[in-house]
Amino acid sequence: MISVPPPNASGCVDIAATPAVVYGLLTDLETLTALADETSRMTWRSGSSAVPGARFRGTNRHGRRRWSTECTVIDAEPDALFAFDVRFPPGIPVSRWQYDIEPMPDGVGSRVTESTWDRRPVWFKLPAELATGVRHRGAANQVHIQNTLRRLKERAEAVSIA
Repeated sequence: MISVPPPNASGCVDIAATPAVVYGLLTDLETLTALADETSRMTWRSGSSAVPGARFRGTNRHGRRRWSTECTVIDAEPDALFAFDVRFPPGIPVSRWQYDIEPMPDGVGSRVTESTWDRRPVWFKLPAELATGVRHRGAANQVHIQNTLRRLKERAEAVSIA
């Protein structure tokens, strides 16, 4: 059995929307871009939907700094799980992002947990800090996750009401 380390940052939110609505928002790259703090654009590179093996490019920004990453969908279980690995070209591991979606016990809404694992090699952390301007990546991602989940809740509940 493989032991999975705990995420470097994680957050959870209850949303008054079905798992299908939430999953649809998270797997739509345009919507996911709007929900995220550092991401300014996501575009499919191979494939055109969230299926394992599909790849997309993430264009990111922090202040005046800009950088791009290559992402590969690792898990895509409709209404339950969406996860992707992030690499910095030419293939340096950066992180794994995962969204777990569970139906609420009352059957009315969803509980969403967003998590990330820092996968950067030790030698890459300082160059990444200089490139992105983010010194404490784990702390920054914790704030980003809270913001993303707040925006996801607002968007999903607005869609569900409409």
